[in-house]
Formats: sequence, C-alpha cells, structure tokens
Amino acid sequence: MKRMTIALLSAAVMASVPLAAVPVAAQGTGASAAIATAVGDSLRPAADTARDAARKPAEIVEFAGVRPGAIVAEIAPGGGYYTRILAKAVGPTGKVYALMPAQFASRPGGLDAINALAAQYPNVQVVSADFAALALPEPVDLVWTTENYHDMANGDIAAINSSAFAALKPGGIYFVEDHEAEAGSGTSATRTLHRIDPAAVKEQVLAAGFTLEAESDVLANPDDPKTVGVRDEAVRGETEKFALRFRKPG
Repeated sequence: MKRMTIALLSAAVMASVPLAAVPVAAQGTGASAAIATAVGDSLRPAADTARDAARKPAEIVEFAGVRPGAIVAEIAPGGGYYTRILAKAVGPTGKVYALMPAQFASRPGGLDAINALAAQYPNVQVVSADFAALALPEPVDLVWTTENYHDMANGDIAAINSSAFAALKPGGIYFVEDHEAEAGSGTSATRTLHRIDPAAVKEQVLAAGFTLEAESDVLANPDDPKTVGVRDEAVRGETEKFALRFRKPG
C-alpha cells in the first residue's frame, strides 16, 4: 500500500488557522462523502473515468483539502478532468474558477470546450487569466494546479506563485501535482521530459511565502525510470507524480 507522508504545521501555527482552512484530516466524513459522489458523477465522460485507476482522484482531492462550500481557482484545467470533480465536490454552495490562459480566449473556439463544461456545472465560471497577475472576483480557499507546474516553471514562476498567494484567503491552500523528475534535476527536464523535481517546486513555492503542510506519494510508481518524457508509451498515463499541499499563513 502506498503511504501518505504528512508534514503537519506546528501546533502554534495550526491554532491560528481559520476553521474554514482546517487540514483534510480534520474535515470529517462530509467532505469524503462529497468527493466520492463527485468521482461517481454520471456526467463525467468515459475517457475521464478510464484514467481514474492511475490518477486516484478521490485520494488526491481529499488530500488537497477540498470540501463542500469551498471556492477553488483551478489553473489551466485542460480537458476538465478535475474541473468536473471539483465542481461536484464543492457543491452548490461552492465555486470553481476555471482559469484559462489568456491566449486561449483570442483563438477562435479556444474556450468552446471549457464553456460547454461550465454549462453543465452552474458553479463553474470560466476566467481568462494571466497566471502571474490573477484578478479574481473574490479571495479563494484553494488554488489548484495539476500537471501544469512544470510548464509554468518555464516562465515567471516567482510571479505566478506570488499571484497564487495573493489570490488566497489567509489560511488557504495551494495544491500542486505534477510529473516527477529525477532527484537533483531541478528544472532541467521541464521542457524536454515535461517533468520537474519536487524539491525545486518546494523551494520556489516556499519563496512566495507559503508553508509546506503535507506531501503525498499516493501517485508513486517505482517502475517509472523518470528518464523518459511523459508521453513516452512506456510511461504514458502511468508516470510517477508528486502531490504537495502548501498553506498561506493565516
């Protein structure tokens, strides 16, 4: 069984975190039930559910601290694999801002797919965004990015992380999941293999003012050599991924 390693905040810091930002372990069964319902959502396409065994969405969403009523900003939702799950998990009193790169809005039909998804989920709002200067209608509880950080690291990642920090409520969570590169490789594989060393992510995100609260190896895969690109048929869909939960001091 894959283990989950938790690096909890100190008792003194935890005492200052608002109840709305209590770590996932303290959320109780309500969040877990909502997540299970979200993963079982009949609106999810078969192409998405076919990936569940590898992506383990229930475990990941729970680890990230998603709860009913939360306001989530999802950076670069792609095909909406997690957008649908997040929308159902936060429920009708929550909200998901699907943050699309600004250049997509300028392409004919560039937002058609995500807009169609939003039409199915009333609590999803599509936002054309500059990730380095987020301007959201309200502060959010969670900034979420999966399999995108390595690409963002090729740009002004310091500005992007600082923007995520500013978008969050005090005590809010910044969740990062991505394809893992070899230890010690830093950002050298971000363009070639589309992977990143989690140590580099930690260093960059901590520099923005966050605290590392927990990390999970639920998506570990010892058979992934980490020396080939994520689209290589030997590992496609089965890469080793890391999951990190950071918190903005509250």
